[in-house]
Amino acid sequence: MVEHPISPAQPGPPDTADEVNKGFAPERTSEHHIFSEPSEAVQQVADNMSVIRRLLIAITLMLAIGCIFFAKAILLPFAMAFMLTLTLSPVVRLLVKIRISETLAAGLIMVTLLSMTGGAIYGLSGPVSGWISGAPEIGRKIERKLWSLRSSVTAAVDASEQVGKIAKPEDPTVQKVAVQQAGVLTDAADGAVAVFTTAGITAVLMFFMLASGRLFYEKLVRVLPTMTEKKRAIRVVHTVEREVSRYLFTITAINLSLGAVIATILWSIGMPNPILWGVMAAALNFIPYVGALAGVVVVGLVALVSFPTASTAALAAGSYFLCTTIEGQLLTPALVGRRLEMNPVAVFVSIALWGWLWGIPGALMAVPFLVSLKVLCEHFDGLATLGEFLGGGIPADDKDDSDV
Repeated sequence: MVEHPISPAQPGPPDTADEVNKGFAPERTSEHHIFSEPSEAVQQVADNMSVIRRLLIAITLMLAIGCIFFAKAILLPFAMAFMLTLTLSPVVRLLVKIRISETLAAGLIMVTLLSMTGGAIYGLSGPVSGWISGAPEIGRKIERKLWSLRSSVTAAVDASEQVGKIAKPEDPTVQKVAVQQAGVLTDAADGAVAVFTTAGITAVLMFFMLASGRLFYEKLVRVLPTMTEKKRAIRVVHTVEREVSRYLFTITAINLSLGAVIATILWSIGMPNPILWGVMAAALNFIPYVGALAGVVVVGLVALVSFPTASTAALAAGSYFLCTTIEGQLLTPALVGRRLEMNPVAVFVSIALWGWLWGIPGALMAVPFLVSLKVLCEHFDGLATLGEFLGGGIPADDKDDSDV
């Protein structure tokens, strides 16, 4: 009988179930470790997708800004009509409550606005045309009164021109081609046509929006599928309309009061055409910061020409600056409230952006756009961070927490 010895390299079967489990335990631990942590490849794909998403958002934003810039002739009347409709919608609803149809209410509002605008243009056309026709003489007066400053600047300019001639001497053999620019009257006529066209389109659009105010709400209710979404949409639209109209009404009343006060002060010190400068102050004050600075400069230059002494001219400019400072720092924050107070950085960026896109009308509508966006952000959780950034002040509780 032949015996088959067991080789030492071949271990025998385990004696107990514990040894069996012990032998397989490391493999199960390794599998669990593999599935519990994400692999580096998956994490890299997620990072790449996040970068691509940000790039797509940036490209979309740049394309939107480009479309807004090149479609100014179409979008500007719609934006102006929309803002005016938001402002005047409460007036239409008030007239509807006293048994006046929406169409008739919209017609009455349009007739009132056009009459007021036409009267203001007719009343101010004389002073404005006088200042425009006397612009060369006004310029010469300003030059004479600022002769010392002008002489130093002229010397610096002449010195720089001499340096340029020495560095780049003219070649007599080179022919110069002069491109004749369009005349000032042609540019003014083209600008006037564009202004009247935009104003006409805005007036017609605003009339139809005011006359069909409830139609928008009815269409909104029909489009949304669930009752919860219908109620939420109506609540958001009503809130945005109420807050924006309240803000625009308040700011308009403040600016008109500011213009009246400035006109009265300038009249008391003997400034010519004080009503013109009061209207200018009311219009420019719709542009925060920049409007007040531009008004101070214009009033200062006009006062410098109109008054014999520089002290009286400084009094006119200083009075203008004092009135706008009191309005901006005390009156407007108290009447508008902290809920609609805006971040100064966001306001300045908005004015610069919309002024670059649409000129003066864009700068005038920059803050109403910002207020509308802020109110809209308050009703959507995904936009809460943006709404917080657009807000002005920090609540007292948050200030106490930040000091800790």
